[in-house]
Amino acid sequence: MRSLRKLLQMAVLLPSIAAVGQVFAAPYPERPVELVVPSTAGGGTDTVARAFSEAMRKYLPQPLTVVNKPGASGAIGMTEVARAKPDGYKLGIIIAEAVIVPHLGPTPLDAAELVPIARLNADPSAITVRADSRWNSIEAFLKYAAAHPGQVQVGNSGPGSIWHLAATALEDKAHVKFNHVPFPGAAPALVALMGGHIDAVAVSPAEVSAYAAAGKLRTLAVMAGQRARGFEDVPTLRERGIDLAIGTWRGLAAPKGTPPDVLEVLAAASRKAVADPVFVAALRRQNLGIAYADAAAFQAEIAADNAVMKALVARTSLRK
Repeated sequence: MRSLRKLLQMAVLLPSIAAVGQVFAAPYPERPVELVVPSTAGGGTDTVARAFSEAMRKYLPQPLTVVNKPGASGAIGMTEVARAKPDGYKLGIIIAEAVIVPHLGPTPLDAAELVPIARLNADPSAITVRADSRWNSIEAFLKYAAAHPGQVQVGNSGPGSIWHLAATALEDKAHVKFNHVPFPGAAPALVALMGGHIDAVAVSPAEVSAYAAAGKLRTLAVMAGQRARGFEDVPTLRERGIDLAIGTWRGLAAPKGTPPDVLEVLAAASRKAVADPVFVAALRRQNLGIAYADAAAFQAEIAADNAVMKALVARTSLRK
């Protein structure tokens, strides 16, 4: 009789237990997820983020809401993500500056506090000038810079940014000296170039593609091992005898401590989103490189680039 009574009690409790289980096992995400972009609107990083957010609508039950947090070469936005509650509701686009800025001097940014989920994109740097510029080739550009040390104004996306470092690395390789002009992102640097306020920019080919196609800008050389898509007539630096290949990558990251099941949901959705026609078409329109890598491969690349950038910063006297 006592056993029967226990069985009846269990039968009464089971629905309640199941209901509690359903509460705690609610599918992620239950509400919109903030996606912090550590750059201004209109640049390559912002384009990748917004295309990714749009594609992810098919693969998550809630949207990714893009919020731009530029400044300090991306450190402000990435630090905000690193310090966020690790519950999956604040994610970020992590960029190559994550392994550059910490080597420049004291900074709150710690890439180890960010968990890579997937690499979405990769692009090389390039030297671009106005179409009416005096320089028609990278050789002429560098020859002038060598004869006029510190006079050629080269815009970048902020002190210590990947594009700043790319131009600095070119100085090192070509034995020239530029006047580096920082901007809060690639987009405002391009506005300054178009307005004649600077002489060149060291940003990705993708970020200048619309202006180049319109005949307003001219890219002189790409800092990559091979010519860039959409810029097939533009030589690489290596073709011109300068052994330099440097560029950026952009990927999705979460704060350290984010639950594994949340990371799994995001990883699975990201893999599908990068292959989605919406994402592919958006990046192709801008000549941005699609370069998916899973968490393990992305983490390995970050570790390798960290060592490379540390050595490069040490050589180029950027450290404060």
